[in-house]
Amino acid sequence: MTGMLASVNSLEEALIVLDAKVDIIDLKQPAQGALGALETTEVREIVSAINGHCPVSATVGDLPVQADIVFNAVADMAKTGVDYIKIGFFPGGDCLGTLAELSSLAQGNALIAVLFADANPDFSLLQALKAAGFKGVMLDTMDKTRGSLTQIMASADIAHFVLQAKAYQLLCGLAGSLRLEDIAPLAPYQADYLGFRGALCQRHQRTAQLDRQAIGQIQQALKNSRA
Repeated sequence: MTGMLASVNSLEEALIVLDAKVDIIDLKQPAQGALGALETTEVREIVSAINGHCPVSATVGDLPVQADIVFNAVADMAKTGVDYIKIGFFPGGDCLGTLAELSSLAQGNALIAVLFADANPDFSLLQALKAAGFKGVMLDTMDKTRGSLTQIMASADIAHFVLQAKAYQLLCGLAGSLRLEDIAPLAPYQADYLGFRGALCQRHQRTAQLDRQAIGQIQQALKNSRA
């Protein structure tokens, strides 16, 4: 069954989606990029307030994929007590070297890799993720102005990604400016989670405030897709 991941940028927003009973509360700062990070002090505060009532994930920011930089950011985020730590594997970096460095942290933390549909992602990396001890992988987009995941990547490629993730027993998520109308075509792939931000906000602007009605519409569409 596909769950709902809701991205929020503050304690206030986290409590709104907690009340709405989403499946994962995802902490990020949309104004700072595709995977903009909140300060670890704020993440710690939110984790404490949620108090185990819902799984919490957090991004470490739009960082260059360099082993030492990413390792330090993940180590710092791990101290906040989040359930999942999301790491963007942006193009042009040392993916395999970074994975090797992170393998020690993966032993005690649930690490989630984020690949980007608009950056020609290499799905063969999934095998290396599994070998490094990662818990899961998400497919997202870097450039939020280019449209949703379904507009950027062919359906066959999205389906292949989900199948590969499941083959390696990795948690699998799909995100990337997803809209209400993306739920029905993505539902058959049976990803573990669909991730939303802009679709949950006023005027569908990812940096705007959350809209409770929009949250409810997404939840209802997900519920209908499982029927």
